[in-house]
Amino acid sequence: MSATASPVIRILTAEEAARVIDDLCEVLSDGVNGGASLGFMLPFSPADARNYWQGVVDSVAAGQTVLVVSEIDGRVVGTVQVAFASRPNQPHRGDLMKLIVHRSVRGRGLSRLLLQAVEAESARRGRSLLVLDTATGSEAEAIYPRFGWQRVGVIPDYALWPQGGFCGTTLFYKRIA
Repeated sequence: MSATASPVIRILTAEEAARVIDDLCEVLSDGVNGGASLGFMLPFSPADARNYWQGVVDSVAAGQTVLVVSEIDGRVVGTVQVAFASRPNQPHRGDLMKLIVHRSVRGRGLSRLLLQAVEAESARRGRSLLVLDTATGSEAEAIYPRFGWQRVGVIPDYALWPQGGFCGTTLFYKRIA
């Protein structure tokens, strides 16, 4: 992967996501193995991620999820999703999930590009409010306020770190339309 290649940001269809599922598995595995609280425990390999990503592909196909990726030299190196709320009283809301940038390409502004793309696409699809939760004290927690997200509060002992031990979760929201 070229250190100077420009990233390409794309919103994927289910068919496109299925074609890059191996790259998506690698990005998720890198995140979990790097200590990110993404819902999985160690040990974790790209093969462990396949069922998760197949569910995302199915959700994209059903129109329930927007999947955005960043690619460099044709390889997926980052991703983020918004799952649309399914309750009748929440047609305006989505849940931002799994903002992950491979450790090998961090520091290049990919998180910002991914968030801008998924927020714009969510607004285009009629969403005006996004919410998320992220591990309290994590590197990820510091990212969201820089991009206009409002911190709501912390729930202690919400989940486990991949290596074990409780972690809190910090809740955020952002109005996008």
